[in-house]
Amino acid sequence: MKDDQTARGKSRGDEGLKSLSKVVRILECFSVNDRALSLATICQRTGFPKSTTHRLVASMREVGFLDQDRERDSYRLGLRLFEFGDIVLANLDVRREARPMMESLQHMTGQTVHLAVFDGMQAVVIHRVGTGNESHTKAGMIENAPVHCTSIGKAILAFQTEDAVERVIAAGLSRYTDQTMTDPDDLRRALAEIREKGYAVDNEEHQPGLRCLGAPIHDQNGRVFAGISVNGPAWQIPENEIPDLAKIVVYQARVISQRLGWHD
Repeated sequence: MKDDQTARGKSRGDEGLKSLSKVVRILECFSVNDRALSLATICQRTGFPKSTTHRLVASMREVGFLDQDRERDSYRLGLRLFEFGDIVLANLDVRREARPMMESLQHMTGQTVHLAVFDGMQAVVIHRVGTGNESHTKAGMIENAPVHCTSIGKAILAFQTEDAVERVIAAGLSRYTDQTMTDPDDLRRALAEIREKGYAVDNEEHQPGLRCLGAPIHDQNGRVFAGISVNGPAWQIPENEIPDLAKIVVYQARVISQRLGWHD
């Protein structure tokens, strides 16, 4: 009898994990470019049967994970996720520890400063201190930065495992400007150089006219999981000033790492 109860409990647990996995699959269908999706599109992207998709979507709508536009018969991510996003940001140690250094860096350089964490494929910007000294920290202000052509992304990617780098390359190196590196070998060489220097430069690779310098942030185990960058018009960050500015950015990134428990 006890074995039967254990088996039933394990079976229910397995089913619960499968359902949770399916919910995540549905959430992953949405993006900045795909903000509203029909039930048919969700079915197509997840590969789930229509009945299963309809049941899951209905449950997600009830708890606020999805909102439904009945006129257009489409779904969007719900505001409940926005609330969770704010909680996640508030609990991030790196965001709390980095804020004073970011403000200091902004005052010293007069440029915008970004903080981002690596999600395995992209650099997710979670905090920004602007030239007007404004700080954007709400979940709605989160943005993804491609790691192959932004200074903050390259500064993080350079210290990841070979498998992580190859996964990013396999996903495609999109071109944003004439300066964007889209050749895998060029990127690998650039990452090796970044590891030697300790910082990365985005020389109008992501946005025309924008030059950025980024440096990696280590956690207490020495793993690079985040980075900071200084971003500004190319004419305000001349190439001959990059080495001196890089020293400042690297120093502030190191201080953040140390505050998180990293010992160089």
